Amino acid sequence: MVRRGRAEVPSTGAHWDEDAACRNTNTDEMFVESTQQKRAKSVCTGCTVRTECLAEALDNRIEFGIWGGMTERERRALLRRRPDVTSWRKVLEGARDEQGHPQAS
Repeated sequence: MVRRGRAEVPSTGAHWDEDAACRNTNTDEMFVESTQQKRAKSVCTGCTVRTECLAEALDNRIEFGIWGGMTERERRALLRRRPDVTSWRKVLEGARDEQGHPQAS
């Protein structure tokens, strides 16, 4: 399991969270509401494992917190728009690879 604040989700086996920009941030800062979310999302800017983080939240339907630079509301909207997606990890990594961004190790 990966533990992030109040959320505990099955681990994908990869240790992407060890490289996360938020790893040394107080986890409560990533589980905020309203106007504080913009600041929390800024932690994700430039994070090398942003794709993996967002995929973790989408694939596991994590309801709370900022994950991969998206709020709960943004993730719910994306899930509603794309109910056909069975693996967000594949979708997001494919899009990242098409754009030529490096993959996290």
